[in-house]
Amino acid sequence: MAKLYFNYSTMNAGKSTVLLQASHNYRERGMDTYLMTAAIDGRAGEGRIASRIGISEPADMFRRDDDVYAMIENRLNNGQIACVFIDEAQFLSEDQVWQLARAVDDLGVPVLTYGLRVDFRGKLFPGSAALLALADEMREVRTICECGRKATMVIRQDEGGNAITEGAQVQIGGNETYVSLCRKHWREAVGS
Repeated sequence: MAKLYFNYSTMNAGKSTVLLQASHNYRERGMDTYLMTAAIDGRAGEGRIASRIGISEPADMFRRDDDVYAMIENRLNNGQIACVFIDEAQFLSEDQVWQLARAVDDLGVPVLTYGLRVDFRGKLFPGSAALLALADEMREVRTICECGRKATMVIRQDEGGNAITEGAQVQIGGNETYVSLCRKHWREAVGS
């Protein structure tokens, strides 16, 4: 039975690595997969999902106003797929998450999404909030804080390594911009 999955974590936990490995496992067994990623995040190149460890795959890009149900239905019309994998799921809109749920329910295809749960201010992303509400199953991809505890939060930092506490929710960046921390060290970093 098809389900909607939300695999979430902080930055640099290996979500894209897990996604690419799972897709590889399907393909290795002769089952095709459909990979999608947010057009807003072009760090890996346009239309690519990439991991910090150096593996990558091409993917279709979704934009905020795209109908992801129609994209999946169109892909299914061009050949059977065993599973849909979506990277950067925090950038989905609430409507798009409902479209993914429809794809699972009406098209019978499993959809595995991977994304951040919260932003640098400790606030849910809209796509993540909708996935937390609608996903059939949720899995945390764990990473650790500098102290060894589980990291559940992330700070955005300036060039000097100081925590930034205000600004736009979305700013694309990697290790040079974001640091994953446990809640205690996040609170210390942001002065809370």
